[in-house]
Amino acid sequence: MLYDKDIREPLFDYLEERYGKARMIEEKQMGRSRADIVMVLPGELAGIEIKSDADTYARLKRQVKDYDRFFDRNYVVAGSTHAMHIGEHVPEYWGIISVEQMEEGVDFYMIREAARNPKMELELKLRILWRPELAHIQAICGMAKYGGKSKEFVRNKIAEGVPAEILNELISEELFERDYTEIRGKIEEFRGRRKK
Repeated sequence: MLYDKDIREPLFDYLEERYGKARMIEEKQMGRSRADIVMVLPGELAGIEIKSDADTYARLKRQVKDYDRFFDRNYVVAGSTHAMHIGEHVPEYWGIISVEQMEEGVDFYMIREAARNPKMELELKLRILWRPELAHIQAICGMAKYGGKSKEFVRNKIAEGVPAEILNELISEELFERDYTEIRGKIEEFRGRRKK
């Protein structure tokens, strides 16, 4: 029986080999659910839900709704106990990857490639970015700073003012460049500039 912890690292290797330039962000809150993995690709984000052999479908309906609002594409990675029936529990545009334990390690098989998610909301996708990342996009696009305005206001202005194909590229670039060791300083610096 495979558990979530047995799947993650080999899955990262599989996805990076399959898609090339990719960055994995784990355990990202989105709506009322938490995405197991957000895969950052050039110009798009893919949400990945892991259903190991030990998991049930109890929360999957709600998770599908939340993933669909935030990501350009979505995948479910299903252990062998779920692989035959997982397609009945996710929309047709979701990708399905099966995972099973083999003698030589964990093996993955792409049952169905994900299609473009028709329900993604760009304003919600922007919630994945931190305030300094939003400010960087504003600067690149020559937008006003909107000092003193809420993050929601800024996200809406960016979504309204930047063409989607350009914005999708910029979101991915911000996430590729995200440095978790420097973010506290960047946020404090940003807050300091905003108060002046």
